[in-house]
Amino acid sequence: MIIDRLDVGHEVRAALAEGRAVVALESTLISHGLPYPKNLEVATASEAAVRASGAIPATIAVHGGRLLVGLDGAALSALATAPTGSVRKAARPTLAAALADGGWAATTVSATMMAAHAAGISVFATGGIGGVHRGALGGVAPTFDISSDLEELGRTPMAVVCAGPKAILDVPATLEYLETRGVPVIALGQADLPGFYARSAGIPAPMSAPDVAATAEIVAVHLRVGSGGVLVCVPVPEADALPGEVMREAVDRATAEAAAARVAGPALTPWLLGRIATLTDGASVRANTALIVNDAAVAGALAMALAVSLAATTRPPV
Repeated sequence: MIIDRLDVGHEVRAALAEGRAVVALESTLISHGLPYPKNLEVATASEAAVRASGAIPATIAVHGGRLLVGLDGAALSALATAPTGSVRKAARPTLAAALADGGWAATTVSATMMAAHAAGISVFATGGIGGVHRGALGGVAPTFDISSDLEELGRTPMAVVCAGPKAILDVPATLEYLETRGVPVIALGQADLPGFYARSAGIPAPMSAPDVAATAEIVAVHLRVGSGGVLVCVPVPEADALPGEVMREAVDRATAEAAAARVAGPALTPWLLGRIATLTDGASVRANTALIVNDAAVAGALAMALAVSLAATTRPPV
């Protein structure tokens, strides 16, 4: 059982015992997403954004054969400065190997959801989710490259706050997959689905909510009656967003170049993100860091509202 491998930090454990709001944060952005010291700066800023909302952050990673829920400052720094190539990526399919290895492993969306749910956390903030890659379901030789994030959202009851599916994906197919798995997708404050680097993906969201309070009401009901997660999509801050046309041109060009270079499998996503950063003169990186911190702030506010909502519905009748 995963709970046998769980080490929950003192602050997080106390908050959960008291019924206070806690937000889980993934750690792949620290080890695989950004270079040092930017990775540590963004991780620290994300935790600060959660705290500013009144909630408690719980960054999750693997070390010493244990799932750590709530890294302290020393652990965050150790993960951020670990030698390149020494930190594994842990998703649901690779979590057992990461635990058996005994070293550092950063948790992706699926592994973070598993650990957070086992600890009793209901809200998780990340940058963007994985999904159905372009060419996964069509063409002469479909790759069937579909992220385990989608399956995890279908099975684990949790609100996942992000800026939408990553822009490099087949976004319509990703939405269809989530619908098939029974995962509500909510756009916060707008009718269009947020487009990760851009404010809009250019397609309508399956549903929208005007604010965090309305979103919390939907999430609270789903977590009581549903069997899986809820995806809450928050647009990147306007000041840091890429224009939709710029984003689409960079993604299309990077995708074509990756196909020509035969880049595929686990290497594809980091290759594409790196190439898009070059094509946009670093604007995509600025958007990415801004949306990560913004998602953490929104997740903190959602966790606070959800804690009140869930407490109200579980009180005994007077």
